[in-house]
Formats: sequence, structure tokens, C-alpha cells
Amino acid sequence: MFKILLVEDNEMNRDMLSRRLLRRGYEVIIALDGESGLLLAESENPDLILMDMSLPILDGWEATRRLKAADATYKIPVIALTAHAMLSDRDKALAAGCDDYDTKPIELPRLLGKIQRLLGHVEEGGTSL
Repeated sequence: MFKILLVEDNEMNRDMLSRRLLRRGYEVIIALDGESGLLLAESENPDLILMDMSLPILDGWEATRRLKAADATYKIPVIALTAHAMLSDRDKALAAGCDDYDTKPIELPRLLGKIQRLLGHVEEGGTSL
């Protein structure tokens, strides 16, 4: 079972996405801000991080930069989640160290495809990438 760290401060987004990921067999760990996301990434060693970019205490841009700079967490793939859909926002997320980028509201099939690609698998019935 793959472990995903969801760093999201919006309760409705967090609830909806975590339930959908759990139903698809992922283990989900939740952080409400960038600072606790960093701590959980180090202690829980997730297989992938879904990082909201607009977070309290420490925003997703800086949290991702710190994750990618740390020996213990730099290999963990990070997908930026943001309501900002401009090309420059995507470029900014990738420059911060994110491995991929997705916009809100979340379109689940698209996000699952990105998760599966970064984890190197597809759901049952498919073939590995």
C-alpha cells in the first residue's frame, strides 16, 4: 500500500480528497500546514506528497524547497495543488522542486494519473509504466 502525505489546510478539500484516495487503497496522512507537512514527511517517509501551495505558517512553495533540500526527503515526489492555473504558476511550482502540478478544483482521474505515474504503477487491470 502506498502512503500519501496530503498537506492541505482547507477542510472540505482535505476531506474529499483523503476519502477518495482511501477508497482507492492509498494510506493517507494529513498535515494542515507546511511546517507540520515537513515534520510528517521526515517521520512518516511517505511515497508521495500532495502539497497545497497556499498554506498557513509555511507556504507550499517554501515547504517544497525545504523538502527537496533535505537528505531525508528530497527523493519523495511532490505534486503541487493550487487554484492558480496560470502557466507561470506551474513553472513556479516546478522551480520550487515539485515533480508535477495540478489545479483545483481537483479533477480526480487526472490527479490519479499523475500519482500513478510518479509512483510507477497504474490501478488494477492496467500495466505498469
